[in-house]
Amino acid sequence: MIKLLYVEDNDDNIYMLQMRLELTGEFEVLVARDGEAGCALAAAQRPDIILMDLEMPGIDGWEATRRLKNDAQTRDIPVIALSAHALAGMREKALAAGCDEFDTKPVDFDRLLAIIRNLVPAHATGKASP
Repeated sequence: MIKLLYVEDNDDNIYMLQMRLELTGEFEVLVARDGEAGCALAAAQRPDIILMDLEMPGIDGWEATRRLKNDAQTRDIPVIALSAHALAGMREKALAAGCDEFDTKPVDFDRLLAIIRNLVPAHATGKASP
């Protein structure tokens, strides 16, 4: 089972993505509603991967990702940035902030699953490494 932390402030997005991920039977989904809570939950729960909304009030996803990547406890957890702003250069900016990958909202679920599966180590999925 993959332990996934979803850091998102929009209830509709949380409901939709959490439900779809859990219905696959592959994921335990933890939710944090802002960057500060996301950093705390990441340190406490050590998820296999983090989905990070970039635009949130308070500590946004940009700053939360920088904090996670500067912390020895959480720096190796892959972070996928999620943003409704698919402007030129956003992916590069997210990667420069420490994100491991970038995807747009609304989420293309199959594409997102492929990105997650590519980033999560085989041991987290319960599959043997090739």
